[in-house]
Amino acid sequence: MSRLWDKGKPLDQAVLEYTAGEDFALDERLVSYDIQASLAHAQSLHTAGLLSAADLATLTSALDEVAAAHEKGAWQITLQDEDGQTALEAQLTERVGPIGGRIHLGRSRNDQVLTALRLYLKDANRDLTRGAEAVATALDRLAARHPKLVLPGYTHMQQAMPSSVDLWAGGFASEFRDNTSRLAQAIGRADKNPLGSAAGYGTPGLPLNRDDTKQRLGFAVNHEPVTAVQLSRGKAEAQLLFEIALMMTDAGRLAADLLLFYTQEFAFITLPDHFTTGSSIMPQKRNPDVFELIRGRSSSAHACLSEVLGIIAKLPSGYQRDLQLIKVPLFRGIDLALQTLQILPMALDGLQFRPENLHLDPAIHAAERANRLVVEKGIPFRDAYRQVAADLLKK
Repeated sequence: MSRLWDKGKPLDQAVLEYTAGEDFALDERLVSYDIQASLAHAQSLHTAGLLSAADLATLTSALDEVAAAHEKGAWQITLQDEDGQTALEAQLTERVGPIGGRIHLGRSRNDQVLTALRLYLKDANRDLTRGAEAVATALDRLAARHPKLVLPGYTHMQQAMPSSVDLWAGGFASEFRDNTSRLAQAIGRADKNPLGSAAGYGTPGLPLNRDDTKQRLGFAVNHEPVTAVQLSRGKAEAQLLFEIALMMTDAGRLAADLLLFYTQEFAFITLPDHFTTGSSIMPQKRNPDVFELIRGRSSSAHACLSEVLGIIAKLPSGYQRDLQLIKVPLFRGIDLALQTLQILPMALDGLQFRPENLHLDPAIHAAERANRLVVEKGIPFRDAYRQVAADLLKK
């Protein structure tokens, strides 16, 4: 099998396995984006007079066939391909012969894979945004099922001030909606067209117009100068993972509350049978595993961000093969978040609060009493605070 960098020398199998790693399998999710970018690049080559109309028509038809075949599972990227870019060109040349090799003019695997990756990131961002909004909406529904239901508010794990299901759920809903706005900001780094930067130093001698692929692929701007493209590797990925880490932190804190509320000691909520598991030894157990795993996976999201930041730290300029390793934590972080955002609304929709178990400590209105003394008697708050504290000690 001939790879894009092949110079006729055999590659040791152990070296292939180590350098390709999981990349060939990970690239499966990028195939459709790679084909989308390849179509735009072929059209740009034609516009620049570097590809005939006949060859463009042949390549376009072949790319459509390759896309359809991949979607049906007729071909997959293998270890011998090494990566998705080699597999795609191999599929093309198998169908149309040497014309398939014309498509690599004016691009490198570096800007080719980065273009596919950024298109994927933009789609993933949209999916994450929809997922976060779905969680917020499910929290709205939960609050609507329990209007004006009083809930103790806690500080230091002690009852502190009166709250409500509406306030509690509304706080989390607000944070998930804040996550959607932050995701919108985070995508800016991925919305730059890398095509035309090639291996990081442009395409000297070729009359390619980068605006052409920018418009065809829907990027906001071209990534300029070309030397900045490889320097940016990992930053869009890390920024998205940062927002994922914060969002998963919200999910973990929501899960932590619900796990506490579900204990026999609190018994604030019930969960539907189909959202709990059992014990292999204790017949009575109904375990809230979904929320436990959400809580745990927030740590996994933090680890994905940390791994990407560690990979790109202190790299010199230009492309380095280390950057290939970003895909593992990036895809894992996105997948964990999307799975969590999908399961959370279903779990929340099956959750019910138990008003009969929501008991407030009689002293929970102490701060309100102090405030009222200030308003009614005009005394300083600190004096009102001490007076209420003294009254409570007498009881």
